[in-house]
Amino acid sequence: MRYLPLVLSLLLVPSAAVRADVSVGVGISVPGVSIGINVPAYPRLVRIPGYPVYYDPRIHLNLFFYDGLYWVFQGDHWYVSSWYDGPWDLVDPYDVPLFVLRVPVRYYRVAPPFFHGWRPDAPPRWGEHWGPDWERQRGGWDRWDRRAAPRPAPLPSYQRPYTGERYPREPEQQRSIRTERYRYQPREPVGREHFQQQQRPGGPQERGRDGRGDHGPDRR
Repeated sequence: MRYLPLVLSLLLVPSAAVRADVSVGVGISVPGVSIGINVPAYPRLVRIPGYPVYYDPRIHLNLFFYDGLYWVFQGDHWYVSSWYDGPWDLVDPYDVPLFVLRVPVRYYRVAPPFFHGWRPDAPPRWGEHWGPDWERQRGGWDRWDRRAAPRPAPLPSYQRPYTGERYPREPEQQRSIRTERYRYQPREPVGREHFQQQQRPGGPQERGRDGRGDHGPDRR
């Protein structure tokens, strides 16, 4: 999996803030990408019927919970974090888990313009959007046996008390709390890699795709 380091611009919001007031901002900086997401409180996660994925219908953000991690689609990028308000890591489109890609259009709270005209009960047309190379490497992503869907990961309700100034901003602190309070381990290679990156000195680093073996060779 290839991650790009992110620098977050975070606004501290009191724990009593209204949950619908989620602020989202996107900025491009050199040499990296900067993204600002402020989720003031633990989200009210609701399971998407028939999918091992949760979302929060009350916030103005494409936020999902799958395989023990939070996933955000913003702009034209997917981000992942083990905590509801980041810090976030950028995920390569070739590495986004299949069940995250399969979420129907109607569950995107901030649908991008290129979703226009797409069926609300079907997943986004990622192959059409990301091109034939992506479609070749991830062929069949939208076909699956619904009877064989994995059970959803347990919700990380241990994060509920951590709001405002209590929210752990440092990855080491987040990892310590999670290890103590949440025993679930991700099944997806991208999820396991996320935690391995956090444990390395210096945090997530940009990496090549060698040795992953799931989605074919590097498109470059």
